[in-house]
Amino acid sequence: MITISEATSKDVKTIQNIAYKTWPDVYGEILSAAQLEYMLKAFYSEEVLLDNIVNNGHHFILAYEGTVCLGFASFQHDYLEDKITRLHKIYLLPEAQGKGAGRLLIDTVIKNAKENHSKVLSLNVNRFNKALTFYQKLGFVIAGKEDIELDHGYLMEDYKLDKYL
Repeated sequence: MITISEATSKDVKTIQNIAYKTWPDVYGEILSAAQLEYMLKAFYSEEVLLDNIVNNGHHFILAYEGTVCLGFASFQHDYLEDKITRLHKIYLLPEAQGKGAGRLLIDTVIKNAKENHSKVLSLNVNRFNKALTFYQKLGFVIAGKEDIELDHGYLMEDYKLDKYL
């Protein structure tokens, strides 16, 4: 049985471990090794994760099967000062895919979004990421494209997805 629990600052190492195990699997064919390393350090340093949890209103939730953490999601209500809940991150260990943990994480975020009276759940996904079909099966629609320039000439080529609640 898979359960969902809210993460705290004490769970930062768990979140980092999952990110470092999943990113090579998810992005290994899309990003260079150097960009992968850069982005993991930029988005998953202890300092950045704690700042997101403590100061930036990001909620992290963890999916467990027994005592094993399968993955996590992070979201933020009132994104851009609107009635939008933003799904910032969702990652599952490669061996956890297909067990329903991703759907359960999304369902939990949707429940929280509705309780917050959000009208939309939004996210960005890399245009070449296989997860796009997962999101579309859950009712997300492509709302646009967004190219985000990072340091060192790196580029995030994303679709903006919305799910109306």
